[in-house]
Amino acid sequence: MTRPFVLLVVAKAPVPGLAKTRLCPPATPAQAAEIAAAALLDTLDAVCAVPGAAPVVAMTGNLGAAARSADIGGALRRVTVVPQRGWDFGARLANAHADAAAVHAGLPVLQIGMDTPQVTPESLAEAVAPVLHSGHDSVLGPAVDGGWWALGLAEPRHAQVLAGVPMSRADTGERTRQALRSCGLRPQTAPCLSDVDTMADARAVAAACPDGRFARAVAAAAGRVVA
Repeated sequence: MTRPFVLLVVAKAPVPGLAKTRLCPPATPAQAAEIAAAALLDTLDAVCAVPGAAPVVAMTGNLGAAARSADIGGALRRVTVVPQRGWDFGARLANAHADAAAVHAGLPVLQIGMDTPQVTPESLAEAVAPVLHSGHDSVLGPAVDGGWWALGLAEPRHAQVLAGVPMSRADTGERTRQALRSCGLRPQTAPCLSDVDTMADARAVAAACPDGRFARAVAAAAGRVVA
């Protein structure tokens, strides 16, 4: 029998001009928002197909103004949605874990973002396995850029350490690992993935998942970009 756990996605409404701005240029704001929307939709498909997962999305932003708003609204009906809250990204992450734990008390949590649309149900199950099946207290999935893409916790209360970690830096992954160790945890390491910040990242990730919405959105943007 598959052990239940929370699969928490921290997401931002893909509003043109506010989403994936580092893709611009060469992408336009509208193209960047389409790429972000596709990434979120592909991620939600994978999340909802993981055996034993109780999907929760911590959401921020105006979905009504977002690219593919109707599709995203439909996808969110399959999950529990909680609003993000906090003064900075680290605090919002910590609070998202707390809110997910309040909805599903007593369950371990695996948290990801919407910037790794190459994830599959199998890769997500693999990432959380050390916590679910091997008795480890935590797992951290490093990202190629020095950050991290996944955090699994046997006890979600330990996510409070994220509030003190500077985010979106080249050393965020190592700082997060140190913060987890500082509260007595021994984080295992999940496979390293590339997340999507730049158009070069987007092309590389699209090549890793060529059959999804994300790859089609990246290809469509590339076809409209003027060299």
